[in-house]
Amino acid sequence: MPKTAATPPLAADPSRWKALVFIALAQLMVVLDATIVNIALPSAQTDLGISDGNRQWVITAYALAFGGLLLFGGRIADKWGRKNAFVVGLVGFALASALGGAANGEAMMLGARALQGAFGALLAPAALSLLAVMFTDANERAKAFGIYGAIAGGGGAVGLILGGFLTEYLNWRWTFFVNIPFAIVAAVGAWLVIREPADGRNRAPLDIPGVVLSTLGLVALVYGFTRAESAGWSDVVTVAMFVASVVLLAAFVFVESRVKSPLLPLRVLLERNRGGVYLSLGLAVISMFGLFLFLTYYLQVVKGFSPVKTGFAFLPMIAGMIVGSTQIGARLMTRVAPRLLMGPGFLVAGAGMLLLTQLEVGSSYPALILPAQLLLGLGMGTAFMPAMSLATHGVDPADAGVASAMVNTSQQVGGAIGTALLNTIAASATTAYLADHAAQAAAGGPAAKLIQAQAMVEGYASAIWWAVGILVASSVIALTLINTGRPGAGSPVASGDGSGAEVEMKIPVVAH
Repeated sequence: MPKTAATPPLAADPSRWKALVFIALAQLMVVLDATIVNIALPSAQTDLGISDGNRQWVITAYALAFGGLLLFGGRIADKWGRKNAFVVGLVGFALASALGGAANGEAMMLGARALQGAFGALLAPAALSLLAVMFTDANERAKAFGIYGAIAGGGGAVGLILGGFLTEYLNWRWTFFVNIPFAIVAAVGAWLVIREPADGRNRAPLDIPGVVLSTLGLVALVYGFTRAESAGWSDVVTVAMFVASVVLLAAFVFVESRVKSPLLPLRVLLERNRGGVYLSLGLAVISMFGLFLFLTYYLQVVKGFSPVKTGFAFLPMIAGMIVGSTQIGARLMTRVAPRLLMGPGFLVAGAGMLLLTQLEVGSSYPALILPAQLLLGLGMGTAFMPAMSLATHGVDPADAGVASAMVNTSQQVGGAIGTALLNTIAASATTAYLADHAAQAAAGGPAAKLIQAQAMVEGYASAIWWAVGILVASSVIALTLINTGRPGAGSPVASGDGSGAEVEMKIPVVAH
């Protein structure tokens, strides 16, 4: 078997840094869109006459299409060309955003959100896999993924700020229209500067059974968790969705192990280091999505912050993520093993989360919430960056898109689980607190309002304890499963026919 450490690296793309600008811009657009609409939802619901029972579908339609089609989108990028998939995804996202901004009713809005999710599922894996094949030098790769990781981590908070401004000072429709200039600039720039490696496409026929089973399985899983949040875990449809997702995804794995040209080659999923990244990252996202929701409600409902002030209140977390990703993760990634960044990074984020378990109605923002956010941002930024890079390291170029899609899938599924699971825990704790203080709550007046606020905060604190445990579990998984060593001379993207042998040999010497 050849010594893969001596394999010459792929030639560096001369326009790679210009391309990074447009890839990062597109990633920012997709990530902030996940939260920017949350701020605008109450106004949009009133204008369009969307019922309380259907308002969750403005969020769910996007999540289902995005999460369900990610693997398909990743494989399309491998087959069709990542640059082509990237540009088409951007143009489609812009058109869907225009449709959402111009929506005149519930059906048009939900259709636009589903289209945004579908084109996002084409765009997101193409963006990450372009980085994987364009940046081949270890130090440059570290810087590129540092920037990408900071945007992936902090974009959601940017969405809260931007959404607050647009909703408060313009109109909710601008939370959709704002995507159009982002998409146009990124698409034109990408078309002009990106030069994708010519031999990086996957010419194998498309695995149609794999597409159908994976899409239906992921949609059932995401919808199951989304429905659990509103209808409960014992609801018949919720249970049916979970059962269906298990059956469909098990069938998907069986099919992938048998077909000649699988949608998701199991070597991509089962390689120890990538498997550790997907699992630890998905768990970490569970805690982060829940926290965004709780802090947003705490600051607006309990503390009385405006939407704009709430958005700015998340700035310390963004700052922490940028510093953790670009100044800690990127600088150390070529010097230490990835697990020694990811494991401690998740623990630092867990320490920030632990501070938030002390949340009370009268808690001080500067004394408690600000330092907690800084720790969360630093930890997540430090951990996310090597995770994003390692997820596509050593992958055959023909599999880079689907490997990138798995990163996004773990985040999407983690987000759906986090919102449902932690929200349910918080609601149960709030209900129990109100039951224990029923007499005071029934008295009315300021005392009753205080009890309501205390019950809400009690619920948040209970759920945040679970988030702490989840981050500790992420750290343990990263430290035990991920065993790739210090940087070596291996190429960050393998070459060959995708059989898997050369991929496995490169992993221990990747440049981290």
